[in-house]
Amino acid sequence: FSPLYAAGLALIANTSPVAFGALGTPIITLAKVSGLDEMALCQMAGRQLPFFSLIVPAWLVAVMSGWRGVMGCWPAIAVCGGVFALLQFLTANYHGPTLVDVVGGLGSLIALAVMLRFWQPKEIWRFPDEPSHAEMVADAPLTTRQVVNAWMPWVFLSVLVFAWGWPAVKVTLNGGPPDRPNALAGYTKFTLPVPGLHNRVYRTAPVAPVAEGADRAAEAEKAVMEVPWLATTGTGIFLAAILTALWLRIPAREFVAQFGRTVWEMRWALFTIASMLALAFTTKYGGSDATMGLAFTHTGWFYPFFAPLLGWLGVALTGSDTSSNALFGSLQRITAEQLGLNPILIVASNSTGGVMGKMIDAQSIVVAAVATGQRGGEGKILRFVFLHSVVLAALVGALTMAQAYVLTWMIPVS
Repeated sequence: FSPLYAAGLALIANTSPVAFGALGTPIITLAKVSGLDEMALCQMAGRQLPFFSLIVPAWLVAVMSGWRGVMGCWPAIAVCGGVFALLQFLTANYHGPTLVDVVGGLGSLIALAVMLRFWQPKEIWRFPDEPSHAEMVADAPLTTRQVVNAWMPWVFLSVLVFAWGWPAVKVTLNGGPPDRPNALAGYTKFTLPVPGLHNRVYRTAPVAPVAEGADRAAEAEKAVMEVPWLATTGTGIFLAAILTALWLRIPAREFVAQFGRTVWEMRWALFTIASMLALAFTTKYGGSDATMGLAFTHTGWFYPFFAPLLGWLGVALTGSDTSSNALFGSLQRITAEQLGLNPILIVASNSTGGVMGKMIDAQSIVVAAVATGQRGGEGKILRFVFLHSVVLAALVGALTMAQAYVLTWMIPVS
């Protein structure tokens, strides 16, 4: 499998589910910073992203094998995208943000697996030098144990990421609620106010709501570094790696050696990610995010088109839909209210448009390059996915425009 295609297709696929990732953290964060109803924002996202969940599978196949490939396997595309989109819509509108991706992902996997037992495409598309399935099976037929072993890393990862994302688990791992601390309190989460920055930055109108008669924001901008080392999702992923090693009976010495080699391979990726996060926080506390946001308000009637692009820009800069929502959520609401637009739609579009920027953020591209053995090939990967990111973000903007002025019945009532 071509490393460039492996990285590019994975990045393009990582779009429509992102707004509900980490058990709905982006939507939950968006509700907190904007002050809007969480369920209404979840429902609005669930009335935008299913359209893209429908087209992304076809988009991926088209990128890989062209329109002929899409026509050759359209039933599988319809089942995969249709089941995910339907479950995404139902879960987001009638349950909430926490299980949207889990339900949609598992449902589409099961539906596609069942379908492929009864249907197969007439023509199998392959790379020029790729051996056929018959040749691979003849060379090394798979046993039941090999199949189970191949799935177990994904099982361990899914279970632990699900557990680590559950709010009650996070609270427990962080030492329990403030009024009922447990034995972990004070050991698994550390906070450090940043000297010279904490409570030294003020946001004023129109970036932040200001009490009548006041000339400053009601609260200063907090700058507190939190280190919840046990409750961080990465800890759950590391435990999944340990469980996988135990399941596969990998010797401890080999596991440690592989871990060391992985850290060495990721050294520049880690440096790049840390630098991008530093840039994101500098952008936030320096006011650049607010300046860019205010510039978008001058688009007036066209703002529903540009609101998702602001979220797209935020994710491209910070590498996180959650961070983009934290940066621009309040600003989107203020802008919507100033322009007489529905704040539920505009604020939700910050997240739904933001997910299309996930494929071009530096962290994702660097990780994809390292994971596929393309060190130094980040530029090629960026060029591969950039146009797809821009087009998909523009499509979210067009949908938001339509919902703002024509399809207004799609906006939930808060």
